[in-house]
Amino acid sequence: MEDRRIIFAHGSRKRAVARIRLKEDGHGWIYVNGKRPMEYFGREDLVIHALEPLKLYNKAGEIDVVAKVEGGGLSGQAGALRLAIARALAQLDESLHDTLKEHGMLTRDPREKERMKYGKRKRRRAHQFSKR
Repeated sequence: MEDRRIIFAHGSRKRAVARIRLKEDGHGWIYVNGKRPMEYFGREDLVIHALEPLKLYNKAGEIDVVAKVEGGGLSGQAGALRLAIARALAQLDESLHDTLKEHGMLTRDPREKERMKYGKRKRRRAHQFSKR
């Protein structure tokens, strides 16, 4: 029987949540909601952003990642996936924690959509003033 370590982690960004299962000693397969990352995100910049933590890990070709992302838009989902992968790698290899922290990959991006206020046209935009 194979002795593979499986690590579960989650990440979030805006309204998006990513839950991942990271397996050691794999083949380097990455699946996001059952699809390959480029097939799911459809934009190369989002794929590069989401998989950035794996570039810092030297043995990225030996890790399988199965991710389930939901909520928000594609950009938020890519950010959530990035945080989840970084957290899982930090659990897998303690020596990588400081490097990931330096690159800001273990910090959740706190920016959220501002709520709509009453008496305003948008979040902060007031109605046009009329003198007469």
